[in-house]
Amino acid sequence: MRVILEIVAPVFLIIALGYGAARWSFIDKAGFRGLNGFTFALAAPSLLFLGGTTGPAGGGRAALAFFLGTGLLYAVVLVAARCGARQPLGQAGMLALDCTFGNTVMMGIPLVTAAFGAEALAVLLAILALHSMVLLGTATVVAEIGLHAHAPWWRVLRATVMGVARNPIVMAVLGALVWRLLGLPPPPGVVRHTLELFGGAAPPVALFCLGGSLAGFDARTAWRETVVACGLKLFAMPALVWAMCLLMALPPRETAVTVVTAALPTGANAYLLAQRYRISADRSGATVLVGTSLSVLTLAALLSWFQVG
Repeated sequence: MRVILEIVAPVFLIIALGYGAARWSFIDKAGFRGLNGFTFALAAPSLLFLGGTTGPAGGGRAALAFFLGTGLLYAVVLVAARCGARQPLGQAGMLALDCTFGNTVMMGIPLVTAAFGAEALAVLLAILALHSMVLLGTATVVAEIGLHAHAPWWRVLRATVMGVARNPIVMAVLGALVWRLLGLPPPPGVVRHTLELFGGAAPPVALFCLGGSLAGFDARTAWRETVVACGLKLFAMPALVWAMCLLMALPPRETAVTVVTAALPTGANAYLLAQRYRISADRSGATVLVGTSLSVLTLAALLSWFQVG
């Protein structure tokens, strides 16, 4: 109960407030676009860069465990949807993305920080460094191949690289990694304080914007596939990642952060990519809405387990 009240409840209360603000037009679409732009272009990159240049290093083995479990689930869903359900390649790829792409920024950052402290961001940073690049990049390649079976390889590669290069979250994480590798000192006082002010706004504004985005989704769309995608994302993926953590004998704290990150619901960027390619966008949006709603229970149970353990 303490976990629900002190950690999970505030997170979902802010999401609910954002949902209400959009549903009853207290803030219009242009207002949410501005808040989203601020969060992804300034606030969240500031928080991640600050955490990556001043916090403890590490998290490489945790990231490996995360992506081994994620890659296994992505491959199984892709093959099952393509060969078993006879779905087109692009549609199968989007389903696999919905089952594996978590909301690591809008929900992951505030939830991990609240549950495990700012020092746990080192593990999350290691995952974030590759999360969008690997999963959105793979989904982009699959979609391009599905839509243009004979497209030149350089076109697919260019679309993937440009998509990653335009993502300020990925650039901030990579910048922090380069900073570490060069052995540079932490940012000076004025720069650090500025990053702290920007970064402090990221968790609540991101959650509020997430709630606003959910108001546009319809949970009734393709409900059978939505149930499957939510079940795999909220249960199968954390179970696989947990198994990888145990096989690699990760410390308990790293295991907890990694598994909780794997248990996050489907992120809105999966829907945006599906919308861009016009492939199962309605189902993807429904998965984001239903998964986020259900995760209030699954994340609370998971956090309670790790805190008791």
